[in-house]
Amino acid sequence: MSTNWRELFPTKLTFVIFLLYMSLFIGQGIFVTASQESNNSYGYNTVTVVLLTEIFKLIVSTCLYCRDNNLRSLVRDVHKDRNVLALYMVPAFLYCLYNNLAFVNLATFDPTTYYLLLQLRVVVTGILFQIIFKKYLSQRQWISLILLTLGCMMKQIDFGSFYSDANDDSESAAIQQQKQSSNQTVIDGYQQQQVHGKNMSGFDFSLSAVFILAQTICSCLAGVYNEYLLKDKGADVNIFVQNVFMYLDSIICNAAILLFRGELFDAFSPHNLSSIMRFSVLIIIVNNAAIGIVTSFFLKYMNSILKTFASALELLFTAVLCYFLFSIPIYMNTALAIAVVSYAIYLYTQSPVVNLGKVRPLANLSEATAKSTDKRKLLDSEGADSDLDMDIV
Repeated sequence: MSTNWRELFPTKLTFVIFLLYMSLFIGQGIFVTASQESNNSYGYNTVTVVLLTEIFKLIVSTCLYCRDNNLRSLVRDVHKDRNVLALYMVPAFLYCLYNNLAFVNLATFDPTTYYLLLQLRVVVTGILFQIIFKKYLSQRQWISLILLTLGCMMKQIDFGSFYSDANDDSESAAIQQQKQSSNQTVIDGYQQQQVHGKNMSGFDFSLSAVFILAQTICSCLAGVYNEYLLKDKGADVNIFVQNVFMYLDSIICNAAILLFRGELFDAFSPHNLSSIMRFSVLIIIVNNAAIGIVTSFFLKYMNSILKTFASALELLFTAVLCYFLFSIPIYMNTALAIAVVSYAIYLYTQSPVVNLGKVRPLANLSEATAKSTDKRKLLDSEGADSDLDMDIV
């Protein structure tokens, strides 16, 4: 069976969005890791960085909306669809937790291990997708999702327990070699493999496992619920107005976290702001802001299932980039996990999920700013998709 490219990417622009989304997320792990101190801590307030990112997203979305409209129109639209604004508090809160936990987990795990563990969200996303959209996945789709999860679990396999080989280049063999040379770190009473102070062994029964699970759950719930708002409850709302809703709510959530920690006013002190006004930190703000904008287009014109596969595909590039940038080795465990994940992605492309809801495929960015009445006409027009097919073989 050939790959159904036209079902995966209805238009050329959706394919560009897919590539851009993947590239930006690869950059997130790289940039956050590069901004860390030698002891893997952060020399800046990470919650403040997330808050500034949401403010920057709000400014960008407002400017994009005002290309064809004005601020008075934006205020009118926000007031008119204030019920949708209230609904966005749910994904905004979940994304707030997700973004802040990303800094915590990237201080514990190397980027490749971090992205591998996050792939555990795939099956959960599949279940939530069926419940919310009432679109049941086929057997092939479920097999690809399960393979993707198994590929992530393969990171945990200790090949040294099956055989003993001096040439074994698995991660477990490297662990044993480092133990023999007394290069190990004791954390909370147990021994954990570290490379450059990072956990490369995957899940363990510790607080770091709780944090990565929490981030995974937040990702699943936020992604599917956000897609639901974009395609159903808020399908007739301008996408940039929807982004304004999301970022207004996200600013409130992050400000609440700073207030709870007693850091709301100190977070914007000259000392804290000076630690943020560095290229290594500013690039994180700009990159994450771009991720937020691109993700809204991704979920509106594609779907959360394809989004999880885009995240899995990032593993291939993240592993290679981390090897060259941070000298983080690629062990047999990681290589096999990436191979299984890659096959799962290939299998999924044979029978992808298609879920446009009430939304017409996006051919150009000007359509995204169309008024809701124009969108309804587009949805009802016959043969509207005739010129939107991709020329991919």
